[in-house]
Amino acid sequence: MTWPRVRPARDKLDALLAAALEAVEPGQAVRRALRVSADGEWLIVGGRELRLPDYRRLIVVGAGKASAPMAAAVEDVIGDALPIEGSVTVRYGHAAPTRYVRIREASHPVPDAAGVSATRAIAELLEGADERDLVICVISGGGSALLTLPADGISLEDLQRTTDALLRSGATINEINVVRKHLDRVKGGGLARLAAPAQLVTLVLSDVVGNPLDAIASGPTVADTSTFADAAAVFDRYALWDLVPTSVIERLRAGLAGRIADTPKPGDSVFERTVVAVVGSN
Repeated sequence: MTWPRVRPARDKLDALLAAALEAVEPGQAVRRALRVSADGEWLIVGGRELRLPDYRRLIVVGAGKASAPMAAAVEDVIGDALPIEGSVTVRYGHAAPTRYVRIREASHPVPDAAGVSATRAIAELLEGADERDLVICVISGGGSALLTLPADGISLEDLQRTTDALLRSGATINEINVVRKHLDRVKGGGLARLAAPAQLVTLVLSDVVGNPLDAIASGPTVADTSTFADAAAVFDRYALWDLVPTSVIERLRAGLAGRIADTPKPGDSVFERTVVAVVGSN
């Protein structure tokens, strides 16, 4: 009978599996990366210490399939240190209980009107923020589709048609993301632009190999090195100019002519008060 020997080994394997699952659980990942000092004075994250009494409130925003439990964990860590409000978007069926942050559901992987509405709510929260506010953005897999706000003059349908044309053309995911960043208000550092001058902390649960911050959810809170010229070059490369809506063509041409601002670049003032921490990787 080998049972006495097998059982301890099996128990050990079960314990290892449980530990592994806990290690990647979104809430636990946030709790490991974000903590408040014993005296309640400091928020410690990403190698930085932020003095909590300097802020009047905490705004929690974000998007991704795992972002609801991430938001709940942020609430738990902050506790009563600051008043909390916010809005986070998750995939349909992925909501989780939160005390203060509103959880909205939307479509993934194809953006829908609910996602645009949810992102607009996030933008409105951030546009009302100032230097006395602390913003924590929780990003996880699927964030690019769930965090969608078409640029002025472009409709959701225009974005969908353009994405479809890009996919059919054989463009790479990096090329598609370059175009997306220049047709959307929040991608490619756009969310950081909306949040400035508030203190912005981004907690990322990465689903991209190597954790390139500008690629995860199309980099809403980090600098973008691509330009309108790069986006136009993708259209040239795959002969897409006749296959996309007029609104998209007009925006790219306006960007090329310098009539509208490009995405924020490294060194831009919108990133002066930002901290980014990768809390886990899938």
